Amino acid sequence: MGMFSKNGGAIEQKIQMADSKAISSIIDTSMKINGEVTFKGKARIDGQVDGNITGEHLILSGTGVVNGDVTVASFICQGKVEGNIKAELITAKKTCSINGKLESGSLTVEPGATITGEMKTLSSARTAPSPKPATIKKPAK
Repeated sequence: MGMFSKNGGAIEQKIQMADSKAISSIIDTSMKINGEVTFKGKARIDGQVDGNITGEHLILSGTGVVNGDVTVASFICQGKVEGNIKAELITAKKTCSINGKLESGSLTVEPGATITGEMKTLSSARTAPSPKPATIKKPAK
């Protein structure tokens, strides 16, 4: 169960759903992409991306490198990320190295993973009440 998880059953269902999807896009070890990457479905990065990534389910393999922000529904990291990550589910495998801010509903970290940066739950960021302006009532005369 994840570090930030409050509802284990719902999280487990989301993980199973992400795992059941077939990988539809692969950035091979021989590829280096400079620029923004957007995708649907499940993608795997074995190469390098210098730019922000937006999509659904992302796997960063042990040879994968991302220099930019990652915004996805689920993220499995085995490689190296230099940037912020925002995902409902984050799994940091033992070979991963992350340097940046993590925002997640469920975070799983294997022994050996390296994470440097701030960690924040998505649920608290999403449901925090916005402050209301102070009102001053004048006394009745």
